[in-house]
Amino acid sequence: MTDPKAGEPDTGPDIDAVRRFIERFAVRMEDAGWQRMPARVFGALLASEDGALTAAELAEVLQVSPAAISGAVRNLVHLHMAAREREPGSRRDVYRVRDNVWEEVVAGRESTTRMFQESLYEGVRAVGADTRAGRRLNEGAEFFAFMQREAAEMIERWLAYRKTLRAAD
Repeated sequence: MTDPKAGEPDTGPDIDAVRRFIERFAVRMEDAGWQRMPARVFGALLASEDGALTAAELAEVLQVSPAAISGAVRNLVHLHMAAREREPGSRRDVYRVRDNVWEEVVAGRESTTRMFQESLYEGVRAVGADTRAGRRLNEGAEFFAFMQREAAEMIERWLAYRKTLRAAD
């Protein structure tokens, strides 16, 4: 593969650039509400060639202790952002970023948006639909209903588009 900017053959990852990516990505994820170490681990998994690393490999890439990795990977597994696997015949766990992680993130928001929608409709019933508060709450509920419909359609379009991306490989 050739880097279009440099015009030179790609000789593999630039470790320093990968580390900079991981740290910048983690800062952005942290700004979005994530904890720092899970964000760093997630960035490292995304940037790894196979999308999978052991705890020891993660510790080496991130230059932290293996103990620092433990809670981070547990958090990512809990959020369904990574999966814990074990290679046959091995006693070491491998943490893998899911291939469809981004659509799972969007789809996973469905339960949250549904919860907001239901709570807002409950508020409408409590204050009355014909009040200013009721109209405000109803508009919020309708916003989340709209988001659910759009997200489902967007994921369908994404899956079709992804097929074209993979066909080009």
